[in-house]
Formats: sequence, structure tokens, C-alpha cells
Amino acid sequence: MKQLLPLIKKYMVFAILSPLFMILEVLGDVIIPYLMAKIVDVGIANQDIDYIVRIGMMMIGVALIAMTLGVASSFFGSSAGYGFAAEIRQNVFEKVQSFSFANLDTFQVSSLITRLTNDCNTIGQVTMMSLRMAIRAPFMMIFALFMAFKVNSSLARVFLISLPLLTIAITVALSKARPLFLILQTYVDKVNGVIQENLTNIRVVKSFNRQSFEESKFKVKNDGLMNTALKAITYVILLMPIFSLIVYSTIIAVLWFGGKQITLGSMSGGALISFVTYITQVLMSLMMISMYFMNLLRGSASVSRIVEVLNTESEIKEISNPVKEVKDGSISFENVSFIYPGSSEFTLKNINFSISSGETLGIIGSTGSSKSTLVQLIPRLYDVTEGKVKVGGVDVRDYDLELLRDKVSFVLQKNTLFSGTIRSNMKWGNENAADEEIIEALKHAQAWEFVSNYDDGLDHIVEQNGDNYSGGQKQRLTIARALMKSPKAIILDDSTSAVDMTTDAKIQKAFKQDLADVTTIIIAQRISSIQHADRIIVMHEGKIESIGSHDDLIQKSPIYQEIYESQQKGVIGE
Repeated sequence: MKQLLPLIKKYMVFAILSPLFMILEVLGDVIIPYLMAKIVDVGIANQDIDYIVRIGMMMIGVALIAMTLGVASSFFGSSAGYGFAAEIRQNVFEKVQSFSFANLDTFQVSSLITRLTNDCNTIGQVTMMSLRMAIRAPFMMIFALFMAFKVNSSLARVFLISLPLLTIAITVALSKARPLFLILQTYVDKVNGVIQENLTNIRVVKSFNRQSFEESKFKVKNDGLMNTALKAITYVILLMPIFSLIVYSTIIAVLWFGGKQITLGSMSGGALISFVTYITQVLMSLMMISMYFMNLLRGSASVSRIVEVLNTESEIKEISNPVKEVKDGSISFENVSFIYPGSSEFTLKNINFSISSGETLGIIGSTGSSKSTLVQLIPRLYDVTEGKVKVGGVDVRDYDLELLRDKVSFVLQKNTLFSGTIRSNMKWGNENAADEEIIEALKHAQAWEFVSNYDDGLDHIVEQNGDNYSGGQKQRLTIARALMKSPKAIILDDSTSAVDMTTDAKIQKAFKQDLADVTTIIIAQRISSIQHADRIIVMHEGKIESIGSHDDLIQKSPIYQEIYESQQKGVIGE
């Protein structure tokens, strides 16, 4: 918590006022039994109606003040607790945004979602309890104990038996529940993982009629979460009858011995009533402390998971004085090798090639030949393990990262649009773009031909993930969005696979004619998508098998020849 506590600074006034008001409320709660004893021992004994009314009004006043203080304490505690959680959530979210792809490979998305929601909420609740229950319980116990000893010190000795017994029961329950609370959050991760995977791919699930299978898979994870939670809560449930047994046994003992003292005249009836109330306050306070520690155990697990994210350093480091200008779109790989974090085998091995600014480079190869990994090194989505990648003659590690990714635009394999409108999605590339610039980019990507048919044009709705668009439409929109950044180089990672060959040809033509000064790298499965390129790289098992023009590769590359012939047969067969 030392690492997280500075984040509560914004809510420090609330964090101070909440326990302060809670202590004042406790004082009121402790005074009320004392006043009640006065009514019984003085007012009723002497049949003094005025005294009874006066002390009764005083009790009502104290109760109202205590209630007001309690409400204020709850408000301040909630504001501090959930405000603290909001600050933690904001910091964790910002940290995740700074992660490299390597960091994101370490944490599952479902786990990050759980940490940002469930874990942050748990910390907020525990913080609120720390400002209220963790203050109320010990102060109530101390004040009530003091008053109990003040009322009758000899009778107060019952605490010498009841308090140790309760302490032992609580300690045993907490020690048993602790490991279960620590693993409870991992089960939440698993349930969230199944939910996320299923809902993201719900159309696939339905098309294969796999609803029953997915329901069974979810049930296994959900039952695991339920059983773990039940095991943890069982210790709390078992604690309740033990607690009740000790409390009621203590009250019976007090009534027995107190009754004898009343008979002997050494104790008044009012004193006994107040004493019983103080006993209940003391023992209830101890129970509140146990409940607080139960929640604290779960909160400690959440804190550990949050701190794990905050302490994760991005694999991508920026130098202190980075280069602030990309001169051109030339790209070169110099003896580049790459290993994924956690792996022992090289994914890329000794890659060497260069691209002139404005050149179009095609990349092709079999599945698993590391084509996507190769191009992800250019905008530093990953960092090289060995060698150098240069853009504009400068090592990519020497650039300002934001500048580099603005000037090297990347259209990933998975086309993602965000809920909003076409205009709001296009402004991801340039938030100050005019409609004319957006339309121009849409035309280059051959997207304007369908966008222009919408009555609301650029204001046409985009649903989550762009699910209201076809695969080809999403690809064209994401290409247009990348062009909005006015890049020096653009990378299309199999970004026209869902586009028909005619539209694909139009996109390539537009790039060649209107974006001639932009370096273009195209990863494709279809040779027709890259045969117009100035040069083509053929990848095989993380190495460059061949490099050259389409005509050159037809002559010298067996892999390229095989791909070309298989695709030509497919075309002829159609």
C-alpha cells in the first residue's frame, strides 16, 4: 500500500474527516447507555418525570448528533475510498497504455480487465472500511471497555475469558480463509476470460452450434469461482455461531453475577442494563474487526495484483533526448534477429535489407514464417534482440516513440474500429482533420465508394468493433484511418485479404499514383496483391529466402514459384 497511498492525496481531506467524525459518533454511542442507566437509577427510582424527560431529550439529542456524524463519516469515507480506487484505476489504465506488445503478451486481457474493475473496486471498499470500520471497531471497544470497568470493575472480569476465546476463533478463521481469498481473484480472471472470448466470438459460436459446449466450459470456471468463494465464506459462517455462543454466554454470566450483586445492593439495575449494552458493544466491535480483516485479506490480494501491473516496466524504453524528425520513409534492417520474451528460439534470424523512400515492398511467405513479426519491429511494437532497424537513416530506438508511430503508420492484421462514427474513427489518425482530408483518405482506400452512399455520410454509426460493416469495408476504413496520419511509411499487414481483387487493384493503383512519396510495405497471402511492388521479400522460417521483383522471383525462388502456381491453378479452377 505504500506505493499506492500517494494516490489518495487528492482525497486527503475526506480521508481525515471520515475517521474523525467516526470517533465522535462512537463517543455518542457510548454515552447513550450511560444516560439510560441514569434514567433507570435516578429518574424511575425517584419517579422524577422532569429528570426522565430531561435525560431522555439529552439521549435523543446525542443520538441525532451521532447519527449525523455517522452519515457524514460514511459520505467522507465513501468519497475517499472510491475516489482512491478511481485514481488507482486511472494510473493502471495509463500504465497499460504504455505497455509494449511484449508486456501485453505477459498479461491476459481478461486479467487486466479484472484488475481494472474488480481489484480496484475491492481496494476502494477496503479503503472505505479502513476509514470507518477499522476506526469505529477499536475505538468502540476501548471506550466501551473503559465504561464497563467504570460501571463495575469486578463484573468486567468476564472479558478476561470472552475476549481471548473470540480472538482465538477469529485468528483461526482468518488463517484458514487467507489462502482462499488470495486465489479467489485468479478464478475471477478465468471467468472473465471465458466471457470475453465467448462474447467476442459469439457469431462463430452460433454458426458452429457450440452454445452447449461454451455453456459447459463456462460452468466449469463459474463453479470453480463459486466453490472457492463458498470455501472462503464458510469460515466466516462458522465464526458466527461461535461468536453468538460466546456473546450470549457472556451476557448470561453478567446477568447471573450482576443479578446477585443487585440482590446484595452493590449494583443498581440501571448499571446492569448499561453494562450489558457495553458488553455487546465490545464483543460486536471485535466481530467487526474480524470482518474487516477478512476483507483486508482480499484487499491485500488485489493490491498485489495492481502493484504487479504498476511495477511492470515497458520493454520499449525511450532515450532522454530523442530525435524529433523523420526525414524520409527509407527503412533498413541491419543484422536483425529477434526472440519473443520468454522464448529461447529466434523468431527472426539475421535479417538484412533496405527500402528507399517511396518504394513499395511486398512480403509473402507461408504461415508462421514471421512476416508480421518482421514489420512490427519498424514502429517499435517490439524491440529487436540483435541488430538495428533504421527509419530515415536513424535507429528507431533513437526516435520519439509517438513521432515514430505517427510517421510509420501500421494497419494490423485484425481490423478494429471503435464505437462512434466514421468521422470519429478517422480522427484517430488526425484529430484536427477537416472533412475534405477525411474524404480524400477514404478515396485513396477505396472506402468513399460505400461511405458516400450513406445518407449521413461521415456521421454514419460505427458499432463496437465495427460489427455493422463487412470485413472488406472494415479493412478499407482502417487503411484510410492510417493514411490520415500523413505517414512517411505505411505498413499493410494482410490488410486487403477481405477485399475483392478489383478493389485491391484500385487501392494499389491509388497508392502508386497519389502516394508515390510514401514508402509502402504490403504483407499479403495473394501474389496479385504484391506483384506490382518494386521488390518482394519471400520469408521462410524467420529468414529471407529470396528478394527481388515478381519476374525475378518466378525464376529463382522455389517457394514463390510454388505459391504462384497454386494460386494460378485456383484462379483457373474458378
